[in-house]
Amino acid sequence: MNDMNFSKSDTSFTFFFLSILSAFFLLFEGCVGREVAPKDPDNLCKIFFENRQWYLDADKASRKWGIPIPVLMAIMYQESKYEADARPPRTTCLFIFPGGRPSSAYGFSQAIDGTWKKYIRETDNRGADRDDFGDAIDFIGWYCYRSHKRCKISVKDTYSLYLAYHEGQGGFLKKTYRNKKYLKKIALRVKNKAGIYASQLTACRKKLKDAGGCCLWPV
Repeated sequence: MNDMNFSKSDTSFTFFFLSILSAFFLLFEGCVGREVAPKDPDNLCKIFFENRQWYLDADKASRKWGIPIPVLMAIMYQESKYEADARPPRTTCLFIFPGGRPSSAYGFSQAIDGTWKKYIRETDNRGADRDDFGDAIDFIGWYCYRSHKRCKISVKDTYSLYLAYHEGQGGFLKKTYRNKKYLKKIALRVKNKAGIYASQLTACRKKLKDAGGCCLWPV
């Protein structure tokens, strides 16, 4: 009888302990950040309060490459809408059957295979993944920095930086975008998005810096 009571108590304690442990890991997972699209991608403050690790990664990339956070985030928004596994839509065969994809672009930054490999070689960022936000935002910073150096584009010229990002630096120098009205409209949208993001970040950056607990800050 005593052994049975001890067993029940022991089982209850084990269940309680596992429940607390599970809750802790769920809380920890929320703190370190999950690679999921933000609830409000149009509000940079809400994006970073929802996932403070993204702010830390974006700030690190900005300091490293000299490209403003709003520019980096506006380009990422345009490329993937913050979807970690984003890919270009498949083509169709005979308007019915799914075909291949138009390029190897993948992840947050929509970097293609060859350019991503070049990024890894030049930065020695071995193990970097295109579906990892920190790696992807660093890639965008790296690419924009290269555009700044090679194409003489200001680090604040979001419009031109996006054109170079889309067309490649060689294409930008050849002005392959000149007759692409649709692309210039998109670049203008990216520029406007960066402007909105910049205003939002100005209003909340101090709170982001002061926030001690990534999970306990209200959105």
